[in-house]
Amino acid sequence: MKKLLILSVALGSLSSAAAAQNNELHVYNWSDYIAEDTIAKFEAETGIKVTYDVYDSNEVLEAKMLTGNSGYDVVVPTSDFLQRQIAAGAYMKLDKSKLPNLVNMDPDLMANAAAYDPGNEHAVIYMWGTTGIGYDVNAVAERLGADYVVDSWDLVFNPDVVSKLADCGVTFLNAPTEMIPAAMNYLGLDPNSTNKDDLEKGAALLEKVRPHIRYFHSSQYINDLANGDVCVSVGWSGDVFQAQARADEADNGVEVGYIIPKEGALQWFDMMAIPVDAPNPDAAHKFINFIMDPQITADITNYVWYANGNAASLPLVDEEITSNPGIFPTEEAKAHLWASKVYDARTDRLITRLWTRVKTGQ
Repeated sequence: MKKLLILSVALGSLSSAAAAQNNELHVYNWSDYIAEDTIAKFEAETGIKVTYDVYDSNEVLEAKMLTGNSGYDVVVPTSDFLQRQIAAGAYMKLDKSKLPNLVNMDPDLMANAAAYDPGNEHAVIYMWGTTGIGYDVNAVAERLGADYVVDSWDLVFNPDVVSKLADCGVTFLNAPTEMIPAAMNYLGLDPNSTNKDDLEKGAALLEKVRPHIRYFHSSQYINDLANGDVCVSVGWSGDVFQAQARADEADNGVEVGYIIPKEGALQWFDMMAIPVDAPNPDAAHKFINFIMDPQITADITNYVWYANGNAASLPLVDEEITSNPGIFPTEEAKAHLWASKVYDARTDRLITRLWTRVKTGQ
């Protein structure tokens, strides 16, 4: 009888633990990348409690995903990192029967994303954007002249130009797989080249302007641009527009602009995916489907100022956003965008070494 009682208690505990787990969801997403009320709305609609953690680089997420047992149910890798992590077996295939809101997604953008995830089997577009340049309009004009046209990577990659901006603060993303290809593209090289000499040339250009760079960080520049603490940042489109909105709200005299440089820029997709060992995959599907609701997606875009892949949401997005060519690029700008490709292990090691050299000067 005593053994039966112990067994009964144990089974009851396991049942309670399972029930608790079914009522919990762990999400790992980029910082400053969701509307203020999205999580609360999901919890109210589903009764599922969300633990929401953030990161600011793909490398941080990848370290967790490739180690395994991350504890997360939904993560948001960028497309090229997603492709590599799928190959490593990090994500489960989506059960599309649990995602009725897939009908809202833009078929052309999903087709582009399928280049990284054939058949869109493992992931759905969360947001997409470009990597360009955010800048303080007045500070740049003061140093380069009112007639200087800000339309080129010259602003950060030409030593004669960037040296004149160093005093007001120039920043780079801490993202070697974006910064080195951008430098290569500026030099007229294929940004997706894995040729050692091409990568060395890209890194050498970055080293040349390194003395004029205040810091390498992938989120700090948002507030710093908004507050006028820096004047030029290589950054992600939506982050720069968040800085612009914060400056406008503060009415602090800072005017933030964003350009997709005329030489071209990286176009990327951030994708919602479910880790293969997710504790609660059913809740994960509910969350992804919830995000694909047109109003929810529109609310996020209206808050974070990133383009989304949800065609049904666009009528609900502020016209100020949909008409902004920095967020939804013109056809001419689109012609100069490139998509990143997955590097092999040898190229990864080389880029890591080059990036360390760029940042440390050694």
